[in-house]
Amino acid sequence: MTIRPFHLAFPVHDLAAARAFYGGTLGCAEGRSSDHWIDFDLYGHQIVAHLDPAARAVAVENAVDGHQVPVPHFGVVLAPADWRALADRLVAADTSFVIEPYTRFAGEAGEQSTMFFHDPSGNALEFKAFADDSMIFAKD
Repeated sequence: MTIRPFHLAFPVHDLAAARAFYGGTLGCAEGRSSDHWIDFDLYGHQIVAHLDPAARAVAVENAVDGHQVPVPHFGVVLAPADWRALADRLVAADTSFVIEPYTRFAGEAGEQSTMFFHDPSGNALEFKAFADDSMIFAKD
């Protein structure tokens, strides 16, 4: 099976703030846009920030590995070097992390480096990198 890019549309309350965050902080190339939405290239995937001035993120959390993980969230599984580069970029940008970059499940099936943070509209994002990609869907 060939993996194809995914498409995700999500609400933002301020397009200028979304443009600065996704384009500037995360370094996503901008695609098409209008007064109501902006396409971004998130590691080859199409994400679209749609303007909803009333947008407010839902604040739900689930316990995972001793942390409170925000739900819902989205992101990309990166190669370890790309994850480290992004983590360094976000730290340099003084990003406020929900869960700071760290490695969870160390030495276990599914070992992964992960980090969580919010965009300016409160949408939660997670970026992760597995020590071994064959463990992405491992149960034990």
